[in-house]
Amino acid sequence: MFSKSFSVAVMVSDAKKSAKWYKSKLGFNASVEDHWVTVWPKGATWKLHLCEGKLEPGNTGIAFYVEDLEKAVASLKKKGVNFSKDYTKAEWGEFASLDDPDGNVFAYLKGSP
Repeated sequence: MFSKSFSVAVMVSDAKKSAKWYKSKLGFNASVEDHWVTVWPKGATWKLHLCEGKLEPGNTGIAFYVEDLEKAVASLKKKGVNFSKDYTKAEWGEFASLDDPDGNVFAYLKGSP
C-alpha cells in the first residue's frame, strides 16, 4: 500500500535558494516546480521538500506515496484510519492527509517524490 519513497518537509526562508545550496554544497539533485521544491542525494528513495513558511499544527512534514491513492485511501478507511483531509484531486496532483491516533498528520500522495 505504501511505496518505498517518502519525503520530509524542511522549513526554509527561500526554497529556491536553499535548493541551490543543497545542490552546490552537498551534491544533491534538485527539482524546482513552482512551490514544490525538492532535493535528494543521488540514488535515494526519499526527498527533502523545502517549504517556505511554517507547518500547520499537527502536520509532521512527512509525506507517504502510493501509486493508486484513491484505492489506498478507501482501503485504509475500511480499517478505521482517520483522514483529516479526504482524497482530493488538485491541479498539481492527488492527495489526502491521514492522522495517527495521537493526531499527527501525514500527507498521503499519489506518485513518488
